[in-house]
Amino acid sequence: MPPVFAILAAVQAVAGGLQAYGQVQAGKAQKQALREQAKQEELAAQSQELARRQELNRALAANVAALSTAGISGEGTPASLALESARQAGLSEMTIDLSERLRRASLERQARAAVPTAGIAAASTLLQTGVQAGQLAQTPEE
Repeated sequence: MPPVFAILAAVQAVAGGLQAYGQVQAGKAQKQALREQAKQEELAAQSQELARRQELNRALAANVAALSTAGISGEGTPASLALESARQAGLSEMTIDLSERLRRASLERQARAAVPTAGIAAASTLLQTGVQAGQLAQTPEE
């Protein structure tokens, strides 16, 4: 093999190695970014849940105050309606909470898959670089 082709093959091998390294590092960065996004979504969900609970408490307090002002005791149908309203709000909270937990779990799964996926891409790059270097080595000599 002429020296020029050996140099080209070596340069190509180094370039392939650097590209593979870059892919692995990109996978690690993506993993970190997805984990950070999951944490931020968890904090946002907690904040939203707190706001919803405060709104529910205000609504229930307003109902109790309205019933008291109207001279209606906290027993019977109005109390049953308030209890059912609170139960429905609780079910809504559970549904929203489940949805947010599923979204965070999805981000965590993506984060766990980021590094192995990058490793596979890096291995593919190295194999492709090896094939290309081999093809350079097979170039007919003049």
